[in-house]
Amino acid sequence: MVILLENNATEQQIENVVKHLEDYGFQIHKSTGVQRTIIGAIGVKPNFDTRKIKILDGVSDVYRVTAPYKLASKSFKEEKSIFDIKAVKIGDNEIAMMIGPCSVESEDQIFRLAEVVAKSGAKILRGGAFKPRSSPYSFQGMGVEGLKLMRKAADEFGLLVITEVMQISQIELIYEYADIFQIGARNMQNFALLTEIGKTDKPCMIKRGLSGTIEEWLMSAEYLLSNGNSMVMLCERGIRTFEPYTRNTFDVSAIPMVHKKSHLPVIADPSHATGLRDQVAPMARAAVAAGADGLMIEIHHDPENALSDGPQALLPDQYLQLVEELRMIATAIGRTL
Repeated sequence: MVILLENNATEQQIENVVKHLEDYGFQIHKSTGVQRTIIGAIGVKPNFDTRKIKILDGVSDVYRVTAPYKLASKSFKEEKSIFDIKAVKIGDNEIAMMIGPCSVESEDQIFRLAEVVAKSGAKILRGGAFKPRSSPYSFQGMGVEGLKLMRKAADEFGLLVITEVMQISQIELIYEYADIFQIGARNMQNFALLTEIGKTDKPCMIKRGLSGTIEEWLMSAEYLLSNGNSMVMLCERGIRTFEPYTRNTFDVSAIPMVHKKSHLPVIADPSHATGLRDQVAPMARAAVAAGADGLMIEIHHDPENALSDGPQALLPDQYLQLVEELRMIATAIGRTL
């Protein structure tokens, strides 16, 4: 249920509405927008008479949210969410760039690539310290040492860090080194993990599952939001279809569709979407044109010898050329990069 308050509603009136809702057993989430305050009342009460709230002073209107995702819905918050993470804004007019290797492999590697990231104007360094691999015999990441190296490189070049958390036991450790949590595609519906990360104050990006529908994806975001974490981003990274020519099928149409249904920022990952270096640039250009709020792209100075996902990593020169192309597309649609 969503309660729209009058533009001139006083704090006392708002507190009174909140108290009534809590007395009726609802869980409260308040969103203060530019024009007015909106209260989301969460709770399964199909027979609740909304007139009990509508008659309260300061209330403009009350209506039920039919979508199963309440807090992620535009019904709860019409304006786009913009997150300010240590002076880096995500969801604003500027398209955020999350760039780096698939995995941290060595100090030389991550420092070399962090320098490329900073040179391009990007502000977020991506990299994996704990890697979920399809084969148990593949490189699984450097673990804690990888986190330390990534944090050190990011600090050297003035960057933020985004990295994947795979299980509840890693949350406290990764919290110390990362600025943004990443939930990988395989964990999109790991509800225990989502619940615990939802209790933190660290921004989080959820990658779409291999076969996840848009509604299931938004419901995963709802787990974070309903547990108190309001800084949630969504990442389209391709879904599994019958087509074998690319690693996944990049659902570029999901970007404007999610923007239509939700206020949350949408990031695109053309590297994992295609799995092929020569397809990354075209899909990155398409994602920006479709309205993506950010891009996550893998780069590597020696992809032939990369320990994970070398075939989809751009060489530094290829990446820097792509950035110039993306800037032109961003300008054409009234955005910056």
